[in-house]
Amino acid sequence: MISAAGATTARRPRAFSHSARSAFAALSLATAVAVTGLASPALAKGPESLADLADQVTDAVVNISASTTVEAKAPGRTMPKLPEGTPFEDLFEEFFNKRGQRGEGDSPRPQSRKSNSLGSGFIIDASGIVVTNNHVIGDANDIQVILHNGTKLKAEIIGKDPKIDLAVLRVKPEADKPLKAVPFGDSEKMRPGDWVIAIGNPFGLGGSVSAGIVSARGRNIESGPYDNYIQTDAAINKGNSGGPLFNMDGEVIGINTAILSPTGGSVGIGFAVPSATASQVIDQLREFGEVRRGWLGVRIQNVDDATADALGLKGGAKGALIAGVDEKGPAKTSGLEVGDVITKFNGTVVKSSSDLPRIVASTPVGKVVEVIVVRKGAETTKSVTLGRLDDPEKPQLANVRQPDAEPAIRQALGLNLSGITDELRRRYSIKDSVKGVVVTRVDPNSTAADKQIKPGEVIVEVGQESVSTPADVTKRVDQLKKENRKSVLLLVAAASGDVRFVAIGLE
Repeated sequence: MISAAGATTARRPRAFSHSARSAFAALSLATAVAVTGLASPALAKGPESLADLADQVTDAVVNISASTTVEAKAPGRTMPKLPEGTPFEDLFEEFFNKRGQRGEGDSPRPQSRKSNSLGSGFIIDASGIVVTNNHVIGDANDIQVILHNGTKLKAEIIGKDPKIDLAVLRVKPEADKPLKAVPFGDSEKMRPGDWVIAIGNPFGLGGSVSAGIVSARGRNIESGPYDNYIQTDAAINKGNSGGPLFNMDGEVIGINTAILSPTGGSVGIGFAVPSATASQVIDQLREFGEVRRGWLGVRIQNVDDATADALGLKGGAKGALIAGVDEKGPAKTSGLEVGDVITKFNGTVVKSSSDLPRIVASTPVGKVVEVIVVRKGAETTKSVTLGRLDDPEKPQLANVRQPDAEPAIRQALGLNLSGITDELRRRYSIKDSVKGVVVTRVDPNSTAADKQIKPGEVIVEVGQESVSTPADVTKRVDQLKKENRKSVLLLVAAASGDVRFVAIGLE
């Protein structure tokens, strides 16, 4: 179970916690090296001691106490809604009106409900700037930062970003007690196997130090659109949320945010937001109080091997396939089209569709960037001026009900196909703007069924050529077979007009 960053709470344990295991890290590494003989005994043992490093940075790590107080309504003030004509209506109305007319001293007082959570954070500026996880503070109306020496400082929120799960706070340091700050390091230089330490407040045990290694980089745990986590086995538990992950130079290269755990405790698989991602977000939160992300205006999907073959991509599956273009977005005005595969954005290679949202979001709004796409097998470059992302929600394909089968006019690829008629538009609620060939039945044993094509959807393109009749579909499929293509790429529209690409084998 993936858990969000693990702040401890007085209400209930969080489903998401930040965890990694360190107790056996050095032992496991030493054992592996001893067996394989890949490193010297000195390297196998790891650092002699981490005490000096921990002493160097501990004062910059803080505990976060966040309290949320909700005022409850006074009981007995509101008459419950009763069924019309109930014989007890007059009795209830009289009872509640009498309670409402009681004197102030006789009526029950509203009760407030208070919930507390504990997490971690760290100071990045001695003037009083503190970083933590957004979920640690949530909607709290009272936040305290507790220093390593026990000093409590009231904090205000500068800004927060739920998408990366970060928040920036400000405290006012005491005049005679300057704060200790720690710098960010370069997370891009970290490699699997590099040593790291985590310091935080697990289960309320402030100032706890654990050690481990970087297990992997670039992890996508499907917690949001910009996943790019560092995975570590340094022990992280509930309450470590928002705490720093340090390299051996005492620089913050990650912010502990989530764990993978069947129990909610540390099993050695923890995740941290890399400093390369966090620092950009933090800079914007400090400057604007919000995050201003770049916007391209496309809906994308991943490229699998069958799709790559159908598109004639050299080098196999790669890039982000454009499945939809916002009519008012930057991509539209720049000439990007449905069916283009974005392979490079602003000089950065796009390995898969999950890379593109993160790359675009981190690019400044208004910047003119070069976008390299593959269109019908040929590479071309487009110049795009990025807009600002205002609506973070991804469009979703509409659900289409499964109707009774329609007598087929043509059959291809395991699909019964028909031209669009007024009756079919009504039956499947197909928008007038959708053009193409209607799927009226899907062979349950076909690849098309495996790819979740459903009756009521519309084939718009076959092999990147528009189709308007079932005969167009079969003709284009036969043509691709003669070209010895192993698969055909379909552009399929839902009744609502949202489209997606589906690659179906021709063998």
